[in-house]
Amino acid sequence: MKPGLHAHVDALHLARMTPAETETFLAFVDELAAAARAAILPHFRTAMAVDAKGTGAFDPVTEADRGAERAMRALIEQRFPTHGILGEEYGEKPSKDGWGWTLDPVDGTRAFISGLPLWGTLIALTFEGRPLIGVIDQGFLDERYTGFPGGARVTARGVTRPLMARTCAHLKDATVATTDPFLFDGAEAGGFEMVRRAARLARYGCDCYAYAMLADGRMDVVIESGLKPWDVQALIPVIEGAGGMVTNWRGGPAWGGGQVIASGDAGPHEQALVALKRAAKV
Repeated sequence: MKPGLHAHVDALHLARMTPAETETFLAFVDELAAAARAAILPHFRTAMAVDAKGTGAFDPVTEADRGAERAMRALIEQRFPTHGILGEEYGEKPSKDGWGWTLDPVDGTRAFISGLPLWGTLIALTFEGRPLIGVIDQGFLDERYTGFPGGARVTARGVTRPLMARTCAHLKDATVATTDPFLFDGAEAGGFEMVRRAARLARYGCDCYAYAMLADGRMDVVIESGLKPWDVQALIPVIEGAGGMVTNWRGGPAWGGGQVIASGDAGPHEQALVALKRAAKV
């Protein structure tokens, strides 16, 4: 991890996983991601049914979302019956031992139904709500980004290599991203605009893939709001394992969701927080 960056997973929680247990969980998250791929890919770029959740803003869901979550839940309940499960589509099963799994079967369903390969399956192993292992899986591109205590790696098209976020000392040199500039309301929009104006480049519409690119040293800052736990918990171990950091807009832990900023280096993170803290919600 680069100097000045601090993971939010403390030693107490890391100590609860031995190296052997860590490898067991890493093998299992690969099984979960493979099961999700098998459920999702037959639906991608097909004439599938799209349903809308609720009656407000369009929030799509498809059988790819539902089928992938069912497949992952079935594996978890078979292998780790005492573990909790929190999923976007099927709610929460309480944990009996502190361990849990947080699942977003298709993060970026809007991209998915538009045929864009910027969606991903998000899987997090948590203890008492804190993410320890995370996966961002993009099955169509055959890319799997995995974070764990002490490191992160990507396996892309059969080749595995370490992930390392890049050094970027100043926001003026940074590439920043957000899924949609219309995520932000009122003061939030003003805070993001201040960061965007200060940065070198801004990119939009990448969903969870922006966080993967940050961990891979391609982007520097991702800023979002209104996130749920399943939107963010898997991202945190990947980015922290690659040497980056993820906080809320006040600089605190982000695993509960809400207003989130992820960065590959402390410099632009701290500079962006100057503007974002003014718009941070309690």
